[in-house]
Amino acid sequence: MKKVGIVGANGYTGSELVRLLAFHPNIELSFLYSRSNSGIRISDLYPDLATVCEMVLTDKPVEVDILFLCLPHKESQNWLSQNAVGDDVLIIDLGNDFRLNGEFNNRNFIYGLPEINKKNLSGAKSIANPGCFATAIQLALLPLAERGLLNEVYTTGITGSTGAGQSLQATTHFTWRNDNISAYKTLTHQHVDEVLQQLNSFNEKEVSLNFVPWRGDFTRGIFTSSTVKSDLELSDIEQLYREFYEEAPFVKVSEKAIDLKQVVNTNRCVIHIEKNENVVVIHSAIDNLLKGASGQAVQNMNIAMGWEENLGLNLKAVGF
Repeated sequence: MKKVGIVGANGYTGSELVRLLAFHPNIELSFLYSRSNSGIRISDLYPDLATVCEMVLTDKPVEVDILFLCLPHKESQNWLSQNAVGDDVLIIDLGNDFRLNGEFNNRNFIYGLPEINKKNLSGAKSIANPGCFATAIQLALLPLAERGLLNEVYTTGITGSTGAGQSLQATTHFTWRNDNISAYKTLTHQHVDEVLQQLNSFNEKEVSLNFVPWRGDFTRGIFTSSTVKSDLELSDIEQLYREFYEEAPFVKVSEKAIDLKQVVNTNRCVIHIEKNENVVVIHSAIDNLLKGASGQAVQNMNIAMGWEENLGLNLKAVGF
C-alpha cells in the first residue's frame, strides 16, 4: 500500500480525489490538507463522503509516497517552496503551475496527457495534470495534428459550474447560473497556450486556435466542438482517429452523435466527427472533474507506479 496525501482536499478536485482513492486497492490516504478548513471532517464539507471517508482535514502534512496538489494557480509553487517534499515522492499537480514550464527546483514535471505521453509518464516523479478544457480539445485534435493536418481551428466549448471551483462567485451562484448560458474569456482562455504547446509539437505547421468557452447551466461536464477544413473523406478521418486511440482505454470514437451524459461521472472521453463538403467538426465530451482533473490524475498515478491504467477508474456514467 502506498501512502497518499492530498493538498487542497477541501475543493472540488480534491474531494473528487478522495472519492476515487477511498476505493483504490493500492493506496492508503494519510492526510487531507486544508488551511482554511483544518480540524473539520471532510464528510462535514461533503456529506456524500459519510461512511466513505471520515478523515479530519489538517494543516500539518506528513510523509507520503504520493502527493496530489489541488490548489489554485501559482499556489502549488508556493506550497512546495514552503514544505519539504522528498525527491522520491511522486507529485501530481492538478493546477497549471507546471504545464508550460515544467522545471521547478530539482524536478522536471512531465505533461500528464496519457494518450500521448504514456511512455514518459511511466516511472515519473513529477507530473503536471492537464487542464479540463485542454484535455477535451487536445483529444479532439491530436490525431489530425499527428498527420500535420491542422491549420486554423475554431473551437467552442461549454463547461459545468464545478469548473469554476468551490468558492462562490457571481457567475456560479445558482440564481444566476440556472437557466443561463454565457461566453467568457473569449479567445483568451488560459488553456489555449497549453493546447497549442502540445499540438504544435506534433503538427508540422503552426496551429491557430480560436477558442470561445461557455458557462453552462449544469454542474459537471465539458462538451467541445472544433471546426477545421480537410479534403479527407469522413471514413478516412474516423479510421485515423480509431488507429490513434487504439490503445487508449478511456477514449471512444463514436459513429453516432454523442451526449454529455455518456461521460459524466466517468474518466472517459467520447468523440464524434461530422463532415460537410471540406468542413470537419470534431465533438468531444468529458467530465471536467474526472477525465479533466482528478480521474486523469489517478490515471497518471497508475501509469507512473506501473499499475493497471484503469485501476480504480471503472466508473459508471451517472445518466444511464
